Amino acid sequence: MLGKKSIKINGADCGFEALLLGATTSIGGFLFGYDTGQISGMLLFKDFKERFGTRYDEEEGGMVFVPILQALLVSLMSIGCLIGALSGAYTADWWGRRKSMSFGVAIFIVGNIIQITSMNTWVHMMMGRLVAGLGVGNLSVGVPMFQSECSPREIRGAVVASYQLMITIGILVSNIINYGVRNIEESDASWRIVIGLGIAFSLPLGLGILIVPESPRWLAAQGRWDQARMSFARLRGLKHDPNGALVESDLSEMKAILEKERQVGTGSWAECFHWNSNIPKLFWRTALGVGIHFLQQWTGVNYFFYYGATIFQSAGIDDPIQTQLILGAVNVFMTLYGLYVVEKYGRRWPLIIGAAWQAIWLLIFASVGTALDPENNRTSGVVMIVAACMFIASFAGTWGPLAWVVIGETFPLRTRAKQASLATAGNWFGNFLIGFLTPLAADGISYAYGFVFFATNAIAGIVVYFFLYESRTLSLENVDMMYGVEGLKPWNSTHWVPPGYVTRKQRDEAALRKMSHSAGPAAEKKSEPFNGSGDLTVAGEEHQEHV
Repeated sequence: MLGKKSIKINGADCGFEALLLGATTSIGGFLFGYDTGQISGMLLFKDFKERFGTRYDEEEGGMVFVPILQALLVSLMSIGCLIGALSGAYTADWWGRRKSMSFGVAIFIVGNIIQITSMNTWVHMMMGRLVAGLGVGNLSVGVPMFQSECSPREIRGAVVASYQLMITIGILVSNIINYGVRNIEESDASWRIVIGLGIAFSLPLGLGILIVPESPRWLAAQGRWDQARMSFARLRGLKHDPNGALVESDLSEMKAILEKERQVGTGSWAECFHWNSNIPKLFWRTALGVGIHFLQQWTGVNYFFYYGATIFQSAGIDDPIQTQLILGAVNVFMTLYGLYVVEKYGRRWPLIIGAAWQAIWLLIFASVGTALDPENNRTSGVVMIVAACMFIASFAGTWGPLAWVVIGETFPLRTRAKQASLATAGNWFGNFLIGFLTPLAADGISYAYGFVFFATNAIAGIVVYFFLYESRTLSLENVDMMYGVEGLKPWNSTHWVPPGYVTRKQRDEAALRKMSHSAGPAAEKKSEPFNGSGDLTVAGEEHQEHV
């Protein structure tokens, strides 16, 4: 039924199933965020520290974690995520995008069960976090890739950015639950409830993913063209007309690109690092994806979300978990704004401006923290919270969602799963370093650690300016084409348009509207196959269409 319903966006049909797909798969981001946020509060729970702490602290009057153990407890999940991200390339290509994600949910549930059954040894808890990380890592590759391959281009940026929105909601929900159970922190129910709810939250994704359409691009790569056609039709809300002009356009363009790709490579791991003029900037794009995702972590965002409660407790804040709630709320609301930014202003300039804004507030945070004594100076503590909120606001509107959009758009189909897994592995490696090094840095250089993030944000802005191409309003196939245009520089890429169009805006509002309105048996008779050059002739006029 849903496969026959659609709404018009920029004049083109976007099926309700495409919207359902975006909502269902974004739960993978929620699990990522929920697990990121839960550990911050759990580290403060008395029962958790008494069971898994390794050193008695007279000032605390109980067991505490030594810095190295705390670092491992937080960061080992990131190692699991890194391994899960790399293996996700195989499962996504072998089993398909949907089954791979369902498998990731199953692994995540097993990891949470191991954590819940932990009794008195930190090794047991740590192994559970490692296994749960395998599942989250698998999902962090599969979800943005699946969303980008299935979403009509008119909503692709917002749909993929919804992954980051759900990460922020997951962080906020975990903070709320931590806040709610803090009154029973002396009971093991405090942390077992937090972990157990993660299992409940994962079930809608594990089951719901099996009812949405499979990626038409993966089906086409397997030679299953009839199923790819029907998948395109369902995603456009045209299940009743799978042979119409709009679906034919999607299919023909993809077929031409696939045939061209197969002439230059087979999609091996080696190709991801190939420096060959016949393969448009493959190594460039691999390095760019890894770099942007590594730098997303080294903006410093998880410095606050992993250890925010501990940081603000040391700064003399009376209720550090409440401060985490404030940061989480800012994160969610500004990520909603980020969904607008990604479609309105593109990818490049929001990332550049966001990096600059983040650097400014991190400089303020670190300067106040090192120049004054926030534990004994309430004003400096408030200034640091404001600086943290302004930093989070910028990240949530730019680097948070846009890094995931970039990973979904930048790679060619034949190597997309492998390059996406490498980029996501870069994200998790950066995540691991943040989780592992922060307790050690806090014990050594304290708030001066913020100066490191100031520098990495400056580097991030420079990388985007010189290496990232603007992909807003382009189909995935035309993004691939753009990276192969000789002499086109990233800082001029906003002005590039595919063959046959005067402006990118024309493609949105004129060509697609005409094709959507003409879709049907009559249009089918007048349509001609895609000619492989970037143009499609429909009803006597040149148009190009895409998902």
